[in-house]
Amino acid sequence: MSVTRREFIQMLAVAGVAGMGLAGGRGVAWAANPDPYDVPAFGNLTLLHYTDCHAQLVPVYFREPNINIGVGGARGQPPHLVGEALLKHFGVAPGSLEAHAFTYLNFEEAARRYGKIGGFAHLATLVKQLRASRPGRTLLLDGGDTWQGSATALWTQGQDMVDAQKLLGVDMMTAHWEFMYGDQRVKEIVDKDLQGRIEFLAQNVYDTSFGEERVFKPYAIREVNKVPVAIIGQAFPYTPIANNRLAFPNWSFGIRDEDIQKLVNEIRAKGAQVVVLLSHNGMDVDLKMASRVTGIDAILGGHTHDAVPAPSVVRNAAGRTLVFNSGSSTKFLSVLDLDVRGGKLRDFRYKLLPIFSNLIAPDPAMAAHIDKVRAPYQQKLGEKLAVSESLLYRRGNFSGTFDQLIIDAMLDVQNAEIAFSPGFRWGSTLLPGDAITFEHVMDQTAITYATATLNELTGEQIKVILEDIADNLYHPDPYYQQGGDMVRVGGLTYTLDVKQTHGRRIQDLALRGKPLTAGRKYKVAGWASVQPNPAGTRPIWDVVAEYLRGKKVVSVEKAYVPKLKGTAGNPGFAA
Repeated sequence: MSVTRREFIQMLAVAGVAGMGLAGGRGVAWAANPDPYDVPAFGNLTLLHYTDCHAQLVPVYFREPNINIGVGGARGQPPHLVGEALLKHFGVAPGSLEAHAFTYLNFEEAARRYGKIGGFAHLATLVKQLRASRPGRTLLLDGGDTWQGSATALWTQGQDMVDAQKLLGVDMMTAHWEFMYGDQRVKEIVDKDLQGRIEFLAQNVYDTSFGEERVFKPYAIREVNKVPVAIIGQAFPYTPIANNRLAFPNWSFGIRDEDIQKLVNEIRAKGAQVVVLLSHNGMDVDLKMASRVTGIDAILGGHTHDAVPAPSVVRNAAGRTLVFNSGSSTKFLSVLDLDVRGGKLRDFRYKLLPIFSNLIAPDPAMAAHIDKVRAPYQQKLGEKLAVSESLLYRRGNFSGTFDQLIIDAMLDVQNAEIAFSPGFRWGSTLLPGDAITFEHVMDQTAITYATATLNELTGEQIKVILEDIADNLYHPDPYYQQGGDMVRVGGLTYTLDVKQTHGRRIQDLALRGKPLTAGRKYKVAGWASVQPNPAGTRPIWDVVAEYLRGKKVVSVEKAYVPKLKGTAGNPGFAA
C-alpha cells in the first residue's frame, strides 16, 4: 500500500528529528522542509532540467542500477557509485525515500510502499508550482531522448511527445534518439512544431553535403529577470556510431569541444552573464569537457541516465564548472537556483527532486492530452501477454532481468545458439505479480530499426564484437566511450577484465560450457542492427510477444553478468 502525501510529510518530520536526510554539498536535506516539493527560491535565476524521459507520459517504476563501474580516474567517483556507496558519499539515510529514489536497494518493498514515479501530468504540476514560486525567472530545459522510448511515440513519430513538450512549456532542448526519426522528420518538427516555441539547440551537428554547415542553432541567449543567459546545445556526439546513421546520411556529429570554446568566447563577448551547456554527452564526457573548456558555469547533462543528488565541481584553467545529471524516465526534475550579481555567478542552490506520482496531483491539461494521444491505441497497448513472477528491470552495465527475458525469447523463438540484445538504458520496471502487457514490451524495444535478425558469425567475429563494445564502455578516456552499456548475451559465458586494454578484456568465451572456436560459425540472433537492410522481417517486439503468449507465466530471477576481473572493492559494483 502506497503512502499519501500527508503521511509522507509526517515521515519526513520524524526523519528530521532523527537527523536523517540528504546532507552535505548543495543538496539541501528534504527533512529540513515539511513539504519536499516546496523548494524555497534562492538568487535571481532558476534553471529547471529534465532529461532522458524516453517518452514516458504515464507513471512507471524504474529501478536504478547495482552495477555502474568506473575505471581509471572515474573509479569511485560520481556517477560510478551504486547502492550503499552512493548513500554514504552523498549522506543519504539508508531506508529513506531518497535512498529508494537514488538506488536499487530494497527496490520491490520500497516501490510498493511509495508507488510509481514520473508521468508528464505530475511533472507539469511540479513545473507550474516551481514557476509560480519564481515568477519571471525560470527556464525549462529538456536534455533530449524525449521523442523515443514508447509505443505511442514510435507510432506517432514523436508527435505525442512534441505536443507534451509544448504543453509543459519547455524553453530549449537538445537531442539524441530524436534523430532516429530521420533528418526530414526532425527538421519538419523543428521548423513547424517548435518554431517560436522551443529552441532546438545542437552546436555539433553539421550537414556535410557541401562542406560543413551547422544544421541547427548552436546556442540561444535569453534575458531572464534582467540576467542575460546563454544555453549551448550539445547533441549526443556518437549518434552515427551508436545508432542507425541511415536516418541522417549527410549529418556529422562529434564532441567538438574546441568549437564549444569558441562559442563560449563569442557568447561572453556578447554580454552573457551565465553560460550553460545543455548536454547529451554522458556524464563522464561532461566531466572531462568541464576540465578542458573554460567559461561554462554549468553543464546540465544526460544520456547516461545518472541520478546524482549533488553536482560535481570541476576546476579548469579559468575557474570552475558545475556538472549535473538529472536521471531518466521522468523520474527527476533538477532545480538549479543561481545568484547572479555584478555580471557573474556568485552562488547557487540545487535539488534533484524525485517525482513520486502519488504525492503530486496530475495537471488536468496534461492529463487530458495524455488520455487523448493514448486513446486510439489502448486496446493494443493493454494486451496482457503474461504474468511475471519476478522483478523485471533493465538498468545496469551488463544486463537486467527484462533484458534477460528478451534474450530468452530470441533464443527460443528464433532457434538460435547465441543471442545479442543491445545495452539500452531505457525501459520501465515491473514488480512481481504484474501483468506484462504489449505496452511494457514496447517500453523496452520501441525503436525505428527493431528488425529481429538471425546470422551466422564465427567465434572470432563474436570476440571482436564484444571487445569493441567493452572498449566503448571501459576505455579509460571518456572521449572514447561511445555510449550504451555492454551488449546483453544469451547462450554465451565469458570473463571481462575491466583493467585490460582493447583486445584483451574479453576472455574465456564459452557456449554451454565448451570454449568458443574461432573459426566455427554460430547461429546468432540479434536486433537493432545498424547495417543497411538487415536480414529479417519481424520486429523484436513480435518475437518477445510470441514468446510471452506461449509462456503465460515467466520468472527471471537473475540476469547474466560475466565473471569480472579488476572490480574488487569498486564502489560501482554490488552483487
